[in-house]
Amino acid sequence: MQANDIRLLKGAAIPTVLVGLLVILVAALIAGGKGALGAAVGTLIVCAFFTIGVIVVSYASRVSPMMMMTAAVLSYVVKILIIMVLLRTFEDVTVFEPKAFGWAAIVCTVAWSVGEMRGFMKLKMLYVDPEAGTVGRDGSR
Repeated sequence: MQANDIRLLKGAAIPTVLVGLLVILVAALIAGGKGALGAAVGTLIVCAFFTIGVIVVSYASRVSPMMMMTAAVLSYVVKILIIMVLLRTFEDVTVFEPKAFGWAAIVCTVAWSVGEMRGFMKLKMLYVDPEAGTVGRDGSR
């Protein structure tokens, strides 16, 4: 991973963990230990999924910009589908509170997305390579 990717990961992960801890506390107050466990599972799953997504996109960015965009979209779709499956699977579980899991997943996903957007804005990455020349009609620079 490049330094920008690590800063982006920190910028999204740290607020998500803090928000996740708050959700766990609220779930513990509302639903007790099972609520706290459900919220903790939701927080951990969101952090793991999105961290893996950043790593995949970081790796794909070294291949090509098109591959990076493809990896970003596919990893997003896969994450959403897996979270939907997990929400459905954990709907009737008795080990932890499924509603706390669901709320933690939703709140942590929003926190991660906001942190990631903030991180992108702070990186000030260039959209174009200023050192790349323009290609003429004959293929020369």
